[in-house]
Amino acid sequence: MFRKSKKTILLKRLSIWILYLLSGFILYTKETNLYSFLINFTRILYPLSIFWLQIRIKRKSNFLPIDSSMSSAQLWFNILPVLASLLAVIFSITNLFLYLFEILISY
Repeated sequence: MFRKSKKTILLKRLSIWILYLLSGFILYTKETNLYSFLINFTRILYPLSIFWLQIRIKRKSNFLPIDSSMSSAQLWFNILPVLASLLAVIFSITNLFLYLFEILISY
């Protein structure tokens, strides 16, 4: 079996964080190509998603803590931050790729 070294895990995590932070920089500073309501949604949820991810990483808990004894209100309370953060990640990285694609086409 292939054992992952700590350096490769660290490099993967670092590259993901750099990609996400770069997409946030482009999201807040550059002109965007997505619909305005998606950009506003992402600009609101982007800092919250970073905060939520840091809490989950620091506690080393599951990203989707669900068990069978939860009520429906508890399930929604646990699922909504995950969905909002996932949408913020998707929209911000899509915006980054569209921005980079636009730069490549203009040259």
